[in-house]
Amino acid sequence: MPICPSCNYEYVEGITICPDCNTRVVKKKDLPKWEELSEEDWVLVYKTGDEVEVEMIRANLESAGLEVNVLSQKDHNFPAPGDLSIVKLSVRKANVQEALSFIQDTKQRQAESSDD
Repeated sequence: MPICPSCNYEYVEGITICPDCNTRVVKKKDLPKWEELSEEDWVLVYKTGDEVEVEMIRANLESAGLEVNVLSQKDHNFPAPGDLSIVKLSVRKANVQEALSFIQDTKQRQAESSDD
């Protein structure tokens, strides 16, 4: 049965392009095998109440080739004053030291530039 590799919808035989995302469908057996990940594969390396800060760190870590997972507990549908929840940034276990070093260097450069 054909399946879209982007949105994972299955289609009847004869469909060659996913009507939802315009991606060429493939046979289910031809889909790439992704390694199973579990919660134990990730380590929390940074948390804050500032989503913008976490997104900047995420973008920098990803540009350095590190896989990043962001978990935000903020509810944007419920306006409330103050900061009522945190945003967590995790990386794969194998990349913890590199990520922590990168974050520390970034924070140090920010502090030095704000002192000027």
